[in-house]
Amino acid sequence: MALFRPRLLAPKTQEPRTQTLERDSFRFLLPDGAPVTVQRVRDPRARRLKLSVDERGARLTLPQRASLVSGERFVAEHGHWLAQQLTRHRTDAVPALVRGQTATLPLRDALVPLHWEQGRYARLQHTGDQDSGDLVFALPARAGEAAMRRAVRDFYEGQARADIGRWLPGYLPALPRPPRLIRFKAMTSQWGSLAPHGAMALDLSLVLARPSAFQSVLVHELCHLIHADHSRAFWREVQARCPHWRQERDYFRSEGRRLKGTLRALCGSAAADADAASLDQPGTA
Repeated sequence: MALFRPRLLAPKTQEPRTQTLERDSFRFLLPDGAPVTVQRVRDPRARRLKLSVDERGARLTLPQRASLVSGERFVAEHGHWLAQQLTRHRTDAVPALVRGQTATLPLRDALVPLHWEQGRYARLQHTGDQDSGDLVFALPARAGEAAMRRAVRDFYEGQARADIGRWLPGYLPALPRPPRLIRFKAMTSQWGSLAPHGAMALDLSLVLARPSAFQSVLVHELCHLIHADHSRAFWREVQARCPHWRQERDYFRSEGRRLKGTLRALCGSAAADADAASLDQPGTA
């Protein structure tokens, strides 16, 4: 006679809870008495309090178990820092692109006069050549903001490719091979990159910078066709082709956030601002 053996059941495992962000906001008075709204985000992944400022305003990030009181106390302790960062972002803010009202557009470290007219399709172009003349923005009567932003982006990419077309032939004879392709996009923190297969990506906001700085980034990425790393040999190649690369590096350190923010404001890039100011607990600027 066979014995009945009960089947052992595996213990039930609890399904992991979905971690979600909790968002709200609170009103805070800066040291000068001016009110400011601070977005408060409770993030289960956060390990410490963090106060940050970008073009969208002030944000306080709290770990799961941090109290609201401790968060507001953290903001109060850094009220002067918060005021400074908010002032800086307001100063650097770029006006939105407004049909019929925006009078200039940035290009190659200059502001170019902009004129508006009605057209059959959205198009932004020079009245003269790329080194002179004003800009004319033609728009259909029903064109919306998205069409305007696409036209601005297309114009900037065309100008950037024209610059590359002038500079690149002078460097190609001394390179082992040309880049496989060159594409432009809005980058969060980088200015350029070169993939192992030879495809080059460049930040579109380079066309807003001074041309010598744009050209230095191109040289940097082209030199990676010779040395894939940042060895001394690589920097010797850069030095030989761009002796002023250190000055251009300093330029990007001081102007980079403004350039990227300007492109975002005009073309509607969703890329986050990697240069947003932030403070982490225990609080160092």
